[in-house]
Amino acid sequence: MTHALSAEDSSVRLQAALAVGTAPDPGFLETLVERCAVEPDFFVRDMLSWALTRLPPEVTLPRIRRELASGRAQARSQALHTLSKIGDGRAWAWITRDLLRDGDDEVARTAWRAAVVLVPEDEKEYLAGELVAQLGRGDRDVRLSLSRALVDLGDAAVPALGRAARHPDPAVAAHARATELLRRDPEAGFDAAVEEARRLVALGSEEAVPTAVPTVVAAPGGPETAQTAGTAETADSTGTTIMEPELAEAANATNAVTTTNAGDTAAC
Repeated sequence: MTHALSAEDSSVRLQAALAVGTAPDPGFLETLVERCAVEPDFFVRDMLSWALTRLPPEVTLPRIRRELASGRAQARSQALHTLSKIGDGRAWAWITRDLLRDGDDEVARTAWRAAVVLVPEDEKEYLAGELVAQLGRGDRDVRLSLSRALVDLGDAAVPALGRAARHPDPAVAAHARATELLRRDPEAGFDAAVEEARRLVALGSEEAVPTAVPTVVAAPGGPETAQTAGTAETADSTGTTIMEPELAEAANATNAVTTTNAGDTAAC
C-alpha cells in the first residue's frame, strides 16, 4: 500500500489513499502526512487529507501540527487544509499570525479558510483584524479568497472593514468596500463589486462603508428599534454571509466517499 501511494499513475495513488481511509490504520499516519507534502495531484491530496480525518484526532493532530512549521509550502498548506477538515477547535491556537501572513499565497489562503472554520466566537474580531491587514494583497484569486473569508466571519468583520474602507491606499479601501458589498449582497459577483468599490473610492463616497452593527432593543409599547451610538432607527437585516463554492472532493472523483466540509475555488 505504501508503494501504491507513491505510484507513477495518479489513479493508483487515488485508489490507494481511498483504501487506507476506508480501513483506517494509525500505522499509515506517517506515510499519509509525508505524501501530503509532495503529492502533485489535487484530488489525490484531498483523498490523503480525508484518510487522515479517518484516524483518531489524538493521533493525527500532534503530527499534523509539526507540518505547520515545515520549510515546504505544500506541507504547510496541506496541513492547514487537513486541520480544517478535521474541524477540531484545539487547532485554532496553532494558526499563527505568521501562517495567516505567510509569504506563499497558497499557504496564506489555506490559513484564512482554516482559521474561519476553527475560530471561536470570542476570537472572530481579532481574526477579522488580521485578515483586514492584508486587504489589497495579491492577484484577483488571492483577494477573492480574502474577501470570502471576511464575509464568512459575519458581523465580527464589520468594524475592521469600516476602518479599512477609509484607508489612504485606494487599493486597500476598494478591496474593503468590495468585501462589504459582497457581505450585503452575496449574489453580487466579485469583479462587479470591485469595480463599484473603485468607483466609490474615486468619488469619495461613503456608500458601502461598513458601520457598527446595530443593537436591537425593544421600545416600551412599540416595535423593536436598532440603536447605534445613541441614535435609534428602524432595524433592518444585515450580516448575510456567503460560502465559497466547494471544490469537487477527491472522494467524488471515485464515487466512493463524500465529504461535507466547505472548500475553496482554488486547489490547496
